[in-house]
Amino acid sequence: MSPSDLRARCSRYFTFAQLIECGDTWHRQRAAGSPVANLPTNAATWEGIAALARAILDPLHERFDSVEITYGFAGPSLTRHIPGAIAPALDQHAGAEPSPRGGPLCPRGGQACDLRVPGVSSLEVARWIRTHLPFDRLYLYGPDRALHVSHGLDDTRSACAMIRRARRVVPRRLRDADWPRLEALFPPP
Repeated sequence: MSPSDLRARCSRYFTFAQLIECGDTWHRQRAAGSPVANLPTNAATWEGIAALARAILDPLHERFDSVEITYGFAGPSLTRHIPGAIAPALDQHAGAEPSPRGGPLCPRGGQACDLRVPGVSSLEVARWIRTHLPFDRLYLYGPDRALHVSHGLDDTRSACAMIRRARRVVPRRLRDADWPRLEALFPPP
């Protein structure tokens, strides 16, 4: 599967372009006149994007009406332009794309995106995802920041609060007892 037109629908409400041509880095490169050809090369990545959109994004759209994708598929041509710490071997944004050594860039499989629902706390959105959807990984950065969600083969339902400590972000695995008091994990600045 690889649509000839990125505007083709990958699910009921989303197009491939919405999950491929998104994020600050992609838009910055395009605005600078040097757009990045951020296209999947592996059929399994295209299928993973569509599966993420159907299993996670469509139900979110139906529940909250508006979903903004802030970071989607990130192949090697895009990731080399991303400033800061990223983890392509862990975060599932590269889907099933091959690494230079042959295996997949991210052995977890599946696909990830970062998203937010305008006007709704990301913590509320995360609680809804946890209760209703088959996610693989869920990373929370705070009530007013985009959250990371992936859909994969395992649907491990692993969730972490990414807590800022001094100059680094430390993941804290969320237990059942943490969910009612998520706000306490992210005090206002």
